[in-house]
Amino acid sequence: MSLFRTKNLDHMMAQGRAEGGLKKVLGPLDLVLMGVGAIVGTGIFVLTGTGALTAGPALTLSFVIAALACAFAALCYAEFASTVPVAGSIYTYTYATMGELVAWMIGWDLLLEYGLATSAVSVGWSGYFQSLLSGFGLHLPTALTAAPGSVPGVDTLFNLPALLIMLFLTAMLSWGVRESARMNGIMVAIKVSVVILFIVVGAGHVEPANWKPFMPFGMNGVMSAAALVFFAFIGFDAVTSAAEEVKRPERDLPIGIIGSLAVCTVLYVLVSAIMTGIVPFQKFAGVDHPISLALQYANEGWFAGFVDLGAILGMTTVILVMAYGQTRVIFAMSRDGLLPAKLSTVHPKFGTPFFATWVVGIVFGLIAAVVPLGVLAELINIGTLAAFCLVSVAVIVLRKRRPDLHRAFRCPGVPVVPALAVLFCLALMTFLSRTTWIAFGIWLVIGLAIYFGYSRRNSRLHPKL
Repeated sequence: MSLFRTKNLDHMMAQGRAEGGLKKVLGPLDLVLMGVGAIVGTGIFVLTGTGALTAGPALTLSFVIAALACAFAALCYAEFASTVPVAGSIYTYTYATMGELVAWMIGWDLLLEYGLATSAVSVGWSGYFQSLLSGFGLHLPTALTAAPGSVPGVDTLFNLPALLIMLFLTAMLSWGVRESARMNGIMVAIKVSVVILFIVVGAGHVEPANWKPFMPFGMNGVMSAAALVFFAFIGFDAVTSAAEEVKRPERDLPIGIIGSLAVCTVLYVLVSAIMTGIVPFQKFAGVDHPISLALQYANEGWFAGFVDLGAILGMTTVILVMAYGQTRVIFAMSRDGLLPAKLSTVHPKFGTPFFATWVVGIVFGLIAAVVPLGVLAELINIGTLAAFCLVSVAVIVLRKRRPDLHRAFRCPGVPVVPALAVLFCLALMTFLSRTTWIAFGIWLVIGLAIYFGYSRRNSRLHPKL
């Protein structure tokens, strides 16, 4: 009856290996591409401009600080994912170490993070897609271009492109993870090529004078920007959701997690340095296409179409991977009895959680269609930072409780590295707005109500009378 009853690790791993479960089809390259697919998107194509206004040229330092917070957490994720290769990410790890109530709350937190991330990025995708269409002289009816009230002075009812991209990618995910991984790999290759081409083209137009003063708003500006651009790194943790579908999880998961984070950090630092070297950072005010602006300053307008294509593909892969991660968390929570059993049924032909995938696609596609982007983005960062804190603590707890457990990958410097992950994440959380904290608290209260009203008594660990 304890709120902190834990799930047996050996049973969890046996359940993951059982016949009739998810298909094991992913390798290390699939995982690295999945991580890059989830990370490189809105952050590099949109948030770099907003971050430059907050930190100035020191935005590069902001990216490094955010990456450090992620790196410490990534090492903790890598130990857990390779040791307990079961679907569910941090929810599963917490269930094995801190107990059911904490696991439920972090799972509830992940549903918010992944779900709103897919909705928010779908809205961004819609904007770039409409911009691309306008280049060909095509325009959608105004009422179908945005959520109600999202464009001042314009009557809009529904964001049709945002809903359609969610439904298309839902279909891809429901048909099979191997097919989705192949599609993701192609799009990642194209969008990374666009980013690298920007680095090559833009490097020749950098004016070092634009980097002075390097830190116009001091360390406070750097940290505030780090809390903002942290959103740009969200996604590498979604790789751990694939644990149950990886051929050799003990080797491949650490490669996927750490490899994707390293690749994206290098790209972010180079892009932000070149961007602020071309354009004085004050010029990014009100700009939602900072890379395109930099190209205009450099008189390289011919490249703008490639940037639009890279942005669209970048956001497409983010939606794909984040939706994938959310369905696997729901699958794991349902299999444990904390959510209705229908959500963990596996399609006999496609080997995917078919019903859960379509529930996610339809619900968050509709949210993307009718809720403005600013509202959607409020809670994503704080939910992710909370998850990172918990997985770092969980590594220390599991080391104490199960020192005998075989660990294919061991997080170095325990307990120092996990403690640094917690400290970095808490520091970034303090720079988030009060409104965000209040909204996050309300979401957690709703989660508690569901747990005590349904999940606790339906849990597989609940004593059956």
